[in-house]
Amino acid sequence: MIRFCSRWQIGLVLLALALPACAPRQQTLGPAFRMPAISADSSIMEDAARLPMRQWVAEKPQAVLVAVHGFNDYSRAFEETGNWFAQRGVSVYAYDQRGFGLAPGHGLWAGDDVMVQDLKTIVSLLRTRHPALPVFVLGSSMGGAVTIAAAVDDAFAADGIVLAAPAVWGWTSMNLFYKSTLWLSAHLVPQLSLTGEGLERWPTDNIEMLRTMATDPLVIKETRLDTVYGLVGLMDRAYLAVENVAIPTLYLYGAKDQIVPREPTQKVVGRFAGNATYVEYEQGWHMLLRDVQRETVWQDILQWMDRQGEVNH
Repeated sequence: MIRFCSRWQIGLVLLALALPACAPRQQTLGPAFRMPAISADSSIMEDAARLPMRQWVAEKPQAVLVAVHGFNDYSRAFEETGNWFAQRGVSVYAYDQRGFGLAPGHGLWAGDDVMVQDLKTIVSLLRTRHPALPVFVLGSSMGGAVTIAAAVDDAFAADGIVLAAPAVWGWTSMNLFYKSTLWLSAHLVPQLSLTGEGLERWPTDNIEMLRTMATDPLVIKETRLDTVYGLVGLMDRAYLAVENVAIPTLYLYGAKDQIVPREPTQKVVGRFAGNATYVEYEQGWHMLLRDVQRETVWQDILQWMDRQGEVNH
């Protein structure tokens, strides 16, 4: 069947064909040549990349929680969360993902395959370090997308995953205008940076925390277009992967979330292959773990982890 295109669609195609040899950049990674390990302040990957790691170790740990931060953030995001859980018998390990915080390639996308492999490696290392304890993964926003993508692997060494407002708004759920604009921009001017100013979208009701983030030099304020392009690809991968996630899952979402739309979230929550529990917070925003009502969210996570421990034992 012949399909007729509008003039602007034809223009987009011609422009794409005329593009110079310009493409979204990713970090250049070295070959794997060593055994990965966890030190007192870092996780060292197979290619010797050192990912800074914050550790809140419980005095008598009953479980382990691997915390995976969101876009443009880093491990400091879990400072309050880590302390709270450690005081209640859960040791928390949060690391800076490549391209963020003090990890290699600050501001440059590492590629979702690498980010997923890093998480799987760290979970495996902590499983070996704590063989008698259940190991859970807590992924926030972009970290939730990384967690979903990792959890489809049957060898993923976690007992369950917690997704706090996971980023699942990818290519599949975007309209054609957004898709076309981002694709062209990322290929024409990949180095161009965006600030997000003027969007008037609030990620949380915790204004004091937002002020702290605004003065933190490790929180990225200007984002390269090709990094946004990479993020959307990761989100799409997570959106499509949930049907293969059989691991127990706790899915958290805020009714006031202005970052991840409700529509793709609702389409995702019913498609998990395994046992998935969905909790929506009427007063919750996107940064559920740092909202004003964050302790309510922490308590729900802890209770869910306790239930998983009872089932597994």
